[in-house]
Amino acid sequence: MPGLRKKLPSANALFVFEAAARCRNFTRAAQELDVSQPAVSRMLARMEDHIGVRLFERVRGGIELTESGKILYRAISEGFDGIENAIREIEDRVTDVEPIMLSVSTGFATHWLMPRMSRVKQTFPHVDLRFQLIRGHSDVPLDDVDLGMRFLHDGEIDENAVFVMPETLLPVCNQRYLETVRTDASRVQGDTLIVTDDEQHDWHERFSAFFGNGRIAGTLSFTDYSSAVQAALLGQGIALGRLDVVSHWLAQGVLLPAAHEVIVTDWRCCLLTPANKPLRQIVANLRDWMIEETRTDMRVVAKKYPQLGLREAMKQTGLKFG
Repeated sequence: MPGLRKKLPSANALFVFEAAARCRNFTRAAQELDVSQPAVSRMLARMEDHIGVRLFERVRGGIELTESGKILYRAISEGFDGIENAIREIEDRVTDVEPIMLSVSTGFATHWLMPRMSRVKQTFPHVDLRFQLIRGHSDVPLDDVDLGMRFLHDGEIDENAVFVMPETLLPVCNQRYLETVRTDASRVQGDTLIVTDDEQHDWHERFSAFFGNGRIAGTLSFTDYSSAVQAALLGQGIALGRLDVVSHWLAQGVLLPAAHEVIVTDWRCCLLTPANKPLRQIVANLRDWMIEETRTDMRVVAKKYPQLGLREAMKQTGLKFG
C-alpha cells in the first residue's frame, strides 16, 4: 500500500478514473461524481503525468481507454467490486443475514430445490438465498456467485468441485399416464415423447424398452427442461428424466419410471465454488446439505424401484450412497 500511494496523485484519483472509464465520457463522470468537468480532466491529467503513460484517447463523441488504461481499469473494477461485496457482507452480518448466490439450472431450481424451500429455511434460517438460473449443462463461469452446480468430466474435477452424482437418465411419466395411455388396450395409440430443444428428439432410442418398437405417436417439444418435467408431471407424455432434477418427484411417487432402465453417462454433477473467492462456512454447510439431500433421494428411489438397478449403477462410478 505505501508503494501504491506514491504511484497516485491522490486516492480520489481511483474513483475519478473508474467513473470516467466506465462512462466513456468526462462530462457524465463529472455529473456522477458531483464535480465539474474541468475538475475531472485536471485529476486525470495529473494521474497520467504521475504514472507516466496516457490512459485515455479523445475520440468523436467521448473518450476511449488506451491499452494501459484498459489494464488499470480491469484491476480497479475488480478491486472495487471486491470492496463493495465485502461491505455488503459486513452489512448483512450486522442484520444477521448471510446472502448466498446459487447458480443452478432452471430445472434443478424448479423441481429439486423449490419443493425443499421450507426445509432450507428451517435448516438455514439466516440465509438469504439468491439465484442465477442457467439452462442445462451450461458452462457459464461462476462470476459473482458463491456456489454453482455444473456438469464436468472426470479430468475437469479439481479442488473447487465436489462430486455429487453421475448424470443418470431414465424415462419418466406420472401414474395416470402409466395407467391409461400405456395400458395394453391403448398401446396401439403409441406414446407421446416430451423433448427439449437442447437434447436429441430421439432420446428414447437409447433405451431398450423403446428402441425399434414403433410405439411413438408424437412429440411434445419445449425450449426449457423445467417445462418438460412439468408436462410429465401433468400426464402429457414421457420425458427424459435427469435424476439430479427429478429425484424428489420419483422419491415421492409423483413421477414413475416409464421403463425399468437407467443410463449413466460420463458427465459428473458437481457443486463448485469460485477459485477466487474464500469459501464461507455457511456456503460449505449448504453445499454439504444439498449433497446429503441428493443422496437421501437416491436411497429412496433405489429402494422404491429396485428394478432400476440404481444402486449397482452408482457403484460402477465409485459412488456409494448407503
